[in-house]
Amino acid sequence: MTSPARSEAGPPLPPDATVGRVHLTVADLDRALAFYREALGWRVVAGEVPVPVHAAAGAGRGRTVGLSASGEPPAALVLTEQPGARPQPARTSGLYHVAFLHPDRATLARLLRRLLELEVPLEGASDHLVSEAIYLADPDGHGIEVYADRPRDRWPRRDGQLQIDTLPLDLADLLAQAPPDAPWTGAHPAARIGHIHLRTADIAAAAAFYRDLLGFEEVAWYGPRALFLAAGGYHHHIGLNTWAGVGVPPPPPDSVRLVAWAVALPRREALRALAQRVLAAAPERVLGAYDAGSEVGLRLRGPDEVEVDLIAPVPLSPRPLQPLDPEEVVRLT
Repeated sequence: MTSPARSEAGPPLPPDATVGRVHLTVADLDRALAFYREALGWRVVAGEVPVPVHAAAGAGRGRTVGLSASGEPPAALVLTEQPGARPQPARTSGLYHVAFLHPDRATLARLLRRLLELEVPLEGASDHLVSEAIYLADPDGHGIEVYADRPRDRWPRRDGQLQIDTLPLDLADLLAQAPPDAPWTGAHPAARIGHIHLRTADIAAAAAFYRDLLGFEEVAWYGPRALFLAAGGYHHHIGLNTWAGVGVPPPPPDSVRLVAWAVALPRREALRALAQRVLAAAPERVLGAYDAGSEVGLRLRGPDEVEVDLIAPVPLSPRPLQPLDPEEVVRLT
């Protein structure tokens, strides 16, 4: 993996910006919930999921459920049922994988043992130097990574640049961190979505949106067809690749897909500044804004027909989801 020359990018995001939420459609919600609850140990968040109805998960779709590692709001993973939807075709843009970050190696080892006990097929396991990762897919074929970071002070650097690789992961050594008699109690409450990896039709156009407009910083290129972006010096919050082909179309309406994902900003002031920049530089990207009672969001049309919400927390109140004028986000206090 190589590091690029510094590009002309927008002002960087706050260092504590994260991936806030990922919204997927699934063909059979009960089947999907069984997988995420029993295999990964995530828990359903009680009550209505206070997220906007995105265009690709609107009319004609079924139930929507939110999950988090602890079962407490906010939901990190949102699933909307699209009954009978077919798997996403391989040569389309959209989700490559959603990555669930675990707080330590022992937690990842317990999850690995759980997956093996349930005979969940694994698609790969890699040592990335900065992290250890296991790859699989959910029942709809959505790509999943479960991983644990190594301590930041152990991330290798060369000439000041972060070094990331893809080496075989020693599964036996990892499993030694979780004795066979260690009880399975579900996901660690601190597990969360650590990054998202996207298939794109045009990596330059996607970089112009995520880097130049939103302010994610380039970390490294993996060959000429994959780019990794992050906030705050992380190894990556976003992966972009054209491995499915340059110019591939988005998934068809009758297939499951990534509907939207959210960039979580730590403070309303950060959302206000970013919203002001987006409204000035790319007003055609703005689809709307909303107040969900626990968060305020600006909804954008991202690359490859994936919607991107810019969100920030607000004092919790019981008010229902309501639309806002995008200019109201700029006036947040």
